[in-house]
Amino acid sequence: MNLKHSAVCVLILSTVLMGCDEVPEASAVNCSGRGMESALTAFKNDEAKRQAFIDQCDALKKAN
Repeated sequence: MNLKHSAVCVLILSTVLMGCDEVPEASAVNCSGRGMESALTAFKNDEAKRQAFIDQCDALKKAN
């Protein structure tokens, strides 16, 4: 029973994590350090969206 439960949990978690390939939102975590580096890799084929993300991060920094 415990092995079946663990297998189901692993399968569900894997499915959820594979669906996390969306464009990141500008937030305090995504706009600083490593978060910025990993967020900008999602925009490597779309310079307009990349610049919009950077502008949103700048606006967040000015608001704080």
